[in-house]
Amino acid sequence: MITTYDLLAAHPFLAGLRPPHLERLSRWACRTPFRAGVRIFEENGRADRFWLIRSGSVNLDIRAPGRGDLIVETIGPGTVLGWSWLFPPYRWHFGAAAVDPVLSIAIDGPATRALCDAEPEFGYELTKRLMAVVVDRMQATRMRLLDLYTVPT
Repeated sequence: MITTYDLLAAHPFLAGLRPPHLERLSRWACRTPFRAGVRIFEENGRADRFWLIRSGSVNLDIRAPGRGDLIVETIGPGTVLGWSWLFPPYRWHFGAAAVDPVLSIAIDGPATRALCDAEPEFGYELTKRLMAVVVDRMQATRMRLLDLYTVPT
């Protein structure tokens, strides 16, 4: 039987993480499926976990008054969903919805923060990985904005 540890070790986001760190992180992780169309979290809601996406895709969106949900990015297998659990005030900056059936591993945010505090080497490594995700998402948003505001010649 495949364990939560095995699933974490196989996920690209955690590739190369030391086995003792994976073992401790696996204590706070569980398999979490989502049906297509399910809202995973709402913008400005309490951020208390993150997900490693194994299969399926998730839309990240923002609410625009009078326009509904605007999709900022669609993420898929091998990615991580959620970083707001790491930074005060621990509120989601976007909303998220499953586009199709999603298999994920949910990881408890407060427990992971405590582990980062207790083991600075692990905390630094995880923060570097999450900041790479933030930079990628900002670049994707930048490209969308360029597409929206570039005047065709």
